[in-house]
Amino acid sequence: MSKAVLLPRAALSVIVTSSLFVAINAFSLDARSAVTADEAQKLHTTLTPFGAERAGNKDGSIPAWTGVMVKGAEAVDGKRPDPFANEKPLYSVTKENVDRYAEKLSDGQIELFRKYPEYRIDVYPTHRTGMAPQWVYDATFKNATSAKLEAGNMRVVGAYGGIPFPIPKSGDEVLWNHLLRYGPVADISDSNQWAVTSDGKPVLLESGKLYVQRPYYVKDGNDKFDGYYWKGYIVNSAPAVKAGEAILEWNAIDRADRVDPAWTYLPGQRRVRKLPVAAYDTPVPTTSGFSTFDELNLFLGAPDRYDWKLIGKKEMIVPYNENKTLQVHDDAQLLGKHFINPDHVRWELHRVWVVDATLRSGKRHEIPHKRFYFDEDTWTAVLEDGWDANGQLVKTYWQWLAVVPEAEGVLPIAFGDYDLLRGGYLTENITGSKREQFVIPSKGLPDNMFTADAMAAAGQ
Repeated sequence: MSKAVLLPRAALSVIVTSSLFVAINAFSLDARSAVTADEAQKLHTTLTPFGAERAGNKDGSIPAWTGVMVKGAEAVDGKRPDPFANEKPLYSVTKENVDRYAEKLSDGQIELFRKYPEYRIDVYPTHRTGMAPQWVYDATFKNATSAKLEAGNMRVVGAYGGIPFPIPKSGDEVLWNHLLRYGPVADISDSNQWAVTSDGKPVLLESGKLYVQRPYYVKDGNDKFDGYYWKGYIVNSAPAVKAGEAILEWNAIDRADRVDPAWTYLPGQRRVRKLPVAAYDTPVPTTSGFSTFDELNLFLGAPDRYDWKLIGKKEMIVPYNENKTLQVHDDAQLLGKHFINPDHVRWELHRVWVVDATLRSGKRHEIPHKRFYFDEDTWTAVLEDGWDANGQLVKTYWQWLAVVPEAEGVLPIAFGDYDLLRGGYLTENITGSKREQFVIPSKGLPDNMFTADAMAAAGQ
């Protein structure tokens, strides 16, 4: 076992809160069996349709899941309101009281308090807004007894249109739940990507539109599913040096036999080039190399460079229901000198699955040890920490979820990370300065939009 696995505090303090956690040391990397029909029935009783615990916690600080969609967050003229705008924080975590809440914070968040005494986390009432359409629940129930992992953790079979492993028995099953988390068939976001330097200066890395298609979540589309569950097409409009650049990426549900393809359009050359490696710790061209492909949405891409260990479930203070941040109409209001302005970020207490990712023997990665915190209601990674080969905590990541009634769920809207060694931080998909923040096309987006030929034609 590497040194990096042994050092972090949180590995010793994770508390398993329900019988859902199953020790996985005995699991091999061969094909894993789906759960039994009797186990799957829990999705109709003690568990939500996605596999979270329906009940709240003992003291009521986490309420029971009701499955009722929150109203008041529908987009108006491109902007999305905050349905919880009238709520006040229950308490704030500061440097003075951080020890009291340490067991509910990630290592990275605790380190931010150490580095920046003025850092603050405002904790609001918890709302379990994670949900999905009924047909997605039905598909998830079917997946529970049919979905399997094959070829190590590189191929999911027997799943479509829902969470593949709502009652997970291994860390890589939890990861695939994140990769195949629910989202609308298509969405469009207009956003900015910022890097804030160690001395507090914001630098615009990229501004542009991201078009996303999720073929895996086309209702009644199983027979036409091409095996690529996510397709993303981003076109830059600023800064001037990057205007017109574009990148297209596909992600496969079967990575044992496929390599995720990606293409980039370079306006100076007026041609499309296929990227040789669009995965792992390869820098992303559209963010000038400030982020890597598998840091997108905290993790996107192939899982084969890590061993994924399911640690358990615990209560954590995490960013959630971030419609509050969408009320900021100027990115400068969010971009503090050393961290995002706490006045505009909402935190809540939720249950999360904790998964450790450690570098496999013979593999390489710039961050050989990661710890993820996956929201139980949506399976979205909401926090992450990363350690280098010397066991030193080097990065901490966050991802914001917002209530999007048009999609019948809570969806990721922005993410980023803090450099804990050199200072500075990165924010991606910030929409405050944009006219339209997050759009769900009523008729989806055309398939032929997500092709290299279409990208070339659009560029010319």
